[in-house]
Amino acid sequence: MSPEAYLEMAETELEHWWFRGRRDVLCSILRQLALAPQTRVLEVGSGTGGNLDLLAEFGSVSGLEMDANALAMSVERTRGCFDIRRGRCPDDIPFHDGAFDLICFLDCLEHISDDVGTLKRMHALLAPGGSIVLTVPAYQWLWSGHDEFLHHRRRYDRASLTRCAQAAGYRIERITYFNTLLFPLAVAVRLCDRLRRRGRSSGDAVPAEPLNAALYGIFKSESSWLAHHGLPFGVSLLAVLKADS
Repeated sequence: MSPEAYLEMAETELEHWWFRGRRDVLCSILRQLALAPQTRVLEVGSGTGGNLDLLAEFGSVSGLEMDANALAMSVERTRGCFDIRRGRCPDDIPFHDGAFDLICFLDCLEHISDDVGTLKRMHALLAPGGSIVLTVPAYQWLWSGHDEFLHHRRRYDRASLTRCAQAAGYRIERITYFNTLLFPLAVAVRLCDRLRRRGRSSGDAVPAEPLNAALYGIFKSESSWLAHHGLPFGVSLLAVLKADS
């Protein structure tokens, strides 16, 4: 991502409705995995550290981050409580084989040029029986200036994410769209930004508190449903992968 994007993330990811809602959805999914108390977790693309405390509820957490400034911000934010190392996918991975039971890509894979090669590289890092949980932005037709600001390479749909995972040697345990209830609003915002020729999304900053709380409440409400069911469309996709034996 651009340096400005990391700074924006550091300022907003603890309060912004989107980040908070995604953490709630992620938490509901991870609870269904019935992880062991000492699960070893890696977040690839840990950014400025906004997900690390949540992941720590499920085990011991490490992070992999390519940007030195983002890594420094995450270490400062978390007071050095996590093992966060600098590296780059797929070839510069500073962790040993079999080190993790769970690897998370939380809106990270879309930034990586070689997405299939990166997922293949994760085979070696996973312990036997390990899982990958990933979230990505959905629908290439929703591409906007916001994707370019964040240095996205692509957006996915169910078919393209399935092809990517299977090409990398994984079976899909679960795949679903999410952020569905706010999908019409997201489409409207993107269309308005295109008409106004805005280079950035209108929803980047934390909204006024009443609106932020309302949007968060709507997004959060999906987490209970997603614990046991899927959704047919949405702004984002979530998948749980297992390595083919």
